[in-house]
Amino acid sequence: MKALKTILTTLALTLVATAAFASEGGEVVMSAKAYATALGMGLAAGLCGIGQGMGLKGACEGTARNPEAGSKLTTTLILGLAFIESLAIYALVVCLILLFVV
Repeated sequence: MKALKTILTTLALTLVATAAFASEGGEVVMSAKAYATALGMGLAAGLCGIGQGMGLKGACEGTARNPEAGSKLTTTLILGLAFIESLAIYALVVCLILLFVV
């Protein structure tokens, strides 16, 4: 399975590189940048969403088990969600730099 993955990755990179070097106007390179930024931001947003969901799940379970600790859990949850959301914003900034500057 690992060998098949390596072969397919090498084949995909070879095909993309050939099209990128063969272009005269740079349309293929810009298209590849757009796909890369879309994939990167989609991956970052999806994983940040999973992280936020897991954090919320843990906070809800903790509040259900110990209702007296709800205020401390809420404070920690909001702080954690802010950190996770900042990771998504950093990914957006990196993707925009990749798209428009590089």
